[in-house]
Amino acid sequence: MQRRLLNPKIDFVFKKIFGSEENPKILIGFLNAVLKPIIPIVEVEIKNTDIEKVHVEDKFSRLDVKAKTSNQEIINIEIQLKNEYNMIQRSLYYWSKLYEEQLGDGDRYDKLCRTVCINILDFKYLKNDRFHNGYRLKEIETNEELTDIEEIHFIEIPKLKKLNSEEEVVDMLEAWVEFLRDPESEVVRKLEMSNSEIREAKDKLYKLSMDEKERELYFLREKSIKDEISALANAEEKGIQIGIEQGIKQGIQREKIETVLRLHSLGLNVEQIAKGTCITETEVEKIIKENIN
Repeated sequence: MQRRLLNPKIDFVFKKIFGSEENPKILIGFLNAVLKPIIPIVEVEIKNTDIEKVHVEDKFSRLDVKAKTSNQEIINIEIQLKNEYNMIQRSLYYWSKLYEEQLGDGDRYDKLCRTVCINILDFKYLKNDRFHNGYRLKEIETNEELTDIEEIHFIEIPKLKKLNSEEEVVDMLEAWVEFLRDPESEVVRKLEMSNSEIREAKDKLYKLSMDEKERELYFLREKSIKDEISALANAEEKGIQIGIEQGIKQGIQREKIETVLRLHSLGLNVEQIAKGTCITETEVEKIIKENIN
């Protein structure tokens, strides 16, 4: 029985495909599709290629892809399966670290390279319908660009429209996102015939999927990601429950205060209010003191 291909959206597999020194054409093709540079990228120097087993099993580790391009750009690519509601802040933080790390002691600022963060999300995040959004620093009123040295991209896989295998895919970014979404789709099978980078990526995915050792590491990574997603879901659920309980307590407290003040306005003394509300006289006095000037 033929094995199904591994999921390329799992960061372990994504890094193996797009962060491979053996197949730099894959990353070059992907970056040209995302950035659409005037001068196409022709070479990449891929960083942090090693994947330690300890990082595979660590649900808090980041298996991202870092590279420097022939256009003198520092690139970081991260893929996320679960919405942690902090992608903008997180991306700005990682961008700043990448930018700052370029300078050593005594280096001049003009050595700093254009720095780009690409976030691939398997969930809807931004409040628009576009599956790809890129941001730079611009003037608020005129929209004049200050610089392109900072650039942050969000690619939201679920927002990509359903592609028709009968039609030619013109936008290569759509092709790459379709590969990540469903590498065994008819659209991808057709793209393999005409695009060498997509074909190389599919071949790499196939080899990973047939390799016992890689499959073992994949399932370890998949488990760690599922554990993280489960932990986030539990924390979110607990937070909602705590919020509900706090809301109920606050509601009861407000009702209690309003009752005491209403009885006080009717001329009842502290002792009478305490007996009528089952609240201690000390608490009644405190409520009256704090709410009546």
